[in-house]
Amino acid sequence: MAQQSEAPQQAIAAPKKNKMKIIVLVAVALLVAIVLSVAGTWFFLGRSTADVEPVQESLGKQQAIYEVLAPAFVVNFKSQGKPRYLQVSVALMARNKADLDQLKIHMPTLRNQLVMLFSSQDFDELNTPLGVELLKQKATVAVQELALIEVGKPVVEQVLFTNVVMQ
Repeated sequence: MAQQSEAPQQAIAAPKKNKMKIIVLVAVALLVAIVLSVAGTWFFLGRSTADVEPVQESLGKQQAIYEVLAPAFVVNFKSQGKPRYLQVSVALMARNKADLDQLKIHMPTLRNQLVMLFSSQDFDELNTPLGVELLKQKATVAVQELALIEVGKPVVEQVLFTNVVMQ
């Protein structure tokens, strides 16, 4: 009888060992998968910026530099006999810090040209997104022309409007 009672205990112990082996194998497989995904992510995304800088230099573009013209421009003009107001916050985007510093010396002239440009606009034209975009392009051309005269280079790549309010 003693032999019969030992047989069921061995049968119960064998499946527990098999389940434990499966659990350990699954845990090891999960751990390996996590390690591989972290290593792959680090390899592809964790490259240093030193690897990226030569690529930017080979493309010939330098990092953008922004110069905010403060205070914002506020001009008035008439539309159908009503006084109208325009407030524009402007930022200049350039690529060369030394050239931008040379242009800053002529900031009063630059601000004057932008005020004259903004005040000569038609309210109905500016009341559309296309009108504001055209004004931005006109401002870019005006700033580049001034830079060509004063510095000898266009210096400013783009004039950006950070805020436009019309009333």
